[in-house]
Amino acid sequence: MIRDGYVVTWQGREFDAVPDGDDVRIYTGQPADGFEEIKPGRFVRVLTPEEYDELVYVRTTCTWRGAPFLVLGEADNWLRVEYTGGRAPVARQLGLEEFDFGVYQTWAPAHEVSDVHEQRI
Repeated sequence: MIRDGYVVTWQGREFDAVPDGDDVRIYTGQPADGFEEIKPGRFVRVLTPEEYDELVYVRTTCTWRGAPFLVLGEADNWLRVEYTGGRAPVARQLGLEEFDFGVYQTWAPAHEVSDVHEQRI
Protein backbone atom coordinates (compact mmCIF):
# COMPACT_ATOMS: atom_id res chain seq x y z
CA MET A 1 0.00 0.00 0.00
CA ILE A 2 1.35 3.41 -0.99
CA ARG A 3 0.86 6.08 1.66
CA ASP A 4 1.38 9.82 1.47
CA GLY A 5 -0.20 11.76 4.31
CA TYR A 6 -0.75 12.01 8.04
CA VAL A 7 -1.15 8.88 10.16
CA VAL A 8 -2.21 8.64 13.80
CA THR A 9 -1.56 5.74 16.17
CA TRP A 10 -4.59 5.26 18.38
CA GLN A 11 -5.42 2.21 20.50
CA GLY A 12 -2.55 0.28 18.93
CA ARG A 13 -3.68 0.84 15.33
CA GLU A 14 -2.73 3.30 12.62
CA PHE A 15 -5.39 5.45 10.97
CA ASP A 16 -5.29 7.93 8.10
CA ALA A 17 -5.55 11.34 9.72
CA VAL A 18 -6.07 15.03 9.07
CA PRO A 19 -4.93 17.63 11.62
CA ASP A 20 -7.76 19.98 12.60
CA GLY A 21 -6.34 22.69 14.85
CA ASP A 22 -5.21 20.97 18.05
CA ASP A 23 -7.40 17.95 17.29
CA VAL A 24 -7.05 15.33 14.59
CA ARG A 25 -9.68 13.61 12.46
CA ILE A 26 -9.09 9.90 11.87
CA TYR A 27 -10.74 7.78 9.19
CA THR A 28 -11.69 4.16 8.64
CA GLY A 29 -13.58 2.24 5.98
CA GLN A 30 -15.55 0.15 8.48
CA PRO A 31 -18.19 1.10 11.06
CA ALA A 32 -16.66 1.39 14.55
CA ASP A 33 -17.64 2.71 17.98
CA GLY A 34 -17.35 6.48 18.16
CA PHE A 35 -17.03 6.90 14.38
CA GLU A 36 -19.59 8.79 12.30
CA GLU A 37 -20.40 7.77 8.73
CA ILE A 38 -19.75 10.75 6.46
CA LYS A 39 -20.42 8.87 3.21
CA PRO A 40 -20.86 5.22 2.33
CA GLY A 41 -17.76 3.33 3.43
CA ARG A 42 -16.09 6.37 5.04
CA PHE A 43 -16.18 6.95 8.81
CA VAL A 44 -14.58 9.74 10.88
CA ARG A 45 -13.79 10.32 14.53
CA VAL A 46 -12.21 13.43 16.10
CA LEU A 47 -9.47 12.88 18.69
CA THR A 48 -7.85 15.36 21.07
CA PRO A 49 -4.05 15.28 21.51
CA GLU A 50 -4.47 13.44 24.82
CA GLU A 51 -6.28 10.55 23.11
CA TYR A 52 -3.72 9.43 20.51
CA ASP A 53 -0.17 8.17 20.81
CA GLU A 54 1.56 9.55 17.73
CA LEU A 55 0.88 11.82 14.74
CA VAL A 56 3.37 11.51 11.88
CA TYR A 57 3.55 12.28 8.19
CA VAL A 58 4.21 9.18 6.11
CA ARG A 59 5.46 9.33 2.56
CA THR A 60 6.68 6.64 0.21
CA THR A 61 9.94 7.04 -1.67
CA CYS A 62 11.51 5.02 -4.45
CA THR A 63 14.12 4.91 -7.18
CA TRP A 64 13.18 4.89 -10.85
CA ARG A 65 15.74 4.81 -13.64
CA GLY A 66 18.45 5.59 -11.09
CA ALA A 67 16.82 8.77 -9.78
CA PRO A 68 15.00 9.52 -6.48
CA PHE A 69 11.23 9.93 -6.41
CA LEU A 70 8.23 10.23 -4.12
CA VAL A 71 5.37 7.86 -4.83
CA LEU A 72 2.14 9.85 -4.98
CA GLY A 73 -0.31 7.14 -5.97
CA GLU A 74 -0.89 3.87 -7.73
CA ALA A 75 -3.23 2.51 -10.37
CA ASP A 76 -3.14 -1.03 -11.67
CA ASN A 77 0.56 -1.75 -12.28
CA TRP A 78 1.61 1.91 -12.47
CA LEU A 79 2.94 4.33 -9.85
CA ARG A 80 2.55 8.11 -10.00
CA VAL A 81 5.99 9.41 -9.08
CA GLU A 82 7.48 12.85 -8.48
CA TYR A 83 11.16 13.52 -9.06
CA THR A 84 13.04 14.75 -5.97
CA GLY A 85 16.52 15.06 -7.43
CA GLY A 86 16.25 18.81 -8.02
CA ARG A 87 17.96 18.82 -11.41
CA ALA A 88 15.78 19.98 -14.31
CA PRO A 89 18.13 18.58 -17.01
CA VAL A 90 17.87 15.12 -15.43
CA ALA A 91 14.08 15.42 -15.21
CA ARG A 92 13.90 16.34 -18.88
CA GLN A 93 16.28 13.51 -19.80
CA LEU A 94 13.97 11.08 -17.99
CA GLY A 95 11.05 12.37 -20.07
CA LEU A 96 9.10 13.67 -17.07
CA GLU A 97 6.23 16.11 -17.46
CA GLU A 98 6.59 19.46 -15.72
CA PHE A 99 3.52 19.33 -13.50
CA ASP A 100 4.25 22.78 -12.05
CA PHE A 101 7.30 25.04 -12.13
CA GLY A 102 10.20 22.80 -11.07
CA VAL A 103 7.89 19.88 -10.21
CA TYR A 104 8.32 16.86 -12.46
CA GLN A 105 6.03 13.82 -12.43
CA THR A 106 5.17 10.77 -14.48
CA TRP A 107 3.47 7.38 -14.38
CA ALA A 108 6.12 4.67 -14.02
CA PRO A 109 5.56 0.96 -14.57
CA ALA A 110 5.64 -0.57 -11.08
CA HIS A 111 8.04 -3.32 -12.18
CA GLU A 112 10.64 -0.65 -13.06
CA VAL A 113 10.54 0.97 -9.60
CA SER A 114 12.93 -0.16 -6.86
CA ASP A 115 13.85 0.72 -3.26
CA VAL A 116 10.22 1.46 -2.30
CA HIS A 117 9.98 2.35 1.38
CA GLU A 118 8.06 4.55 3.77
CA GLN A 119 9.55 7.54 5.53
CA ARG A 120 8.00 8.72 8.78
CA ILE A 121 8.48 12.42 9.32
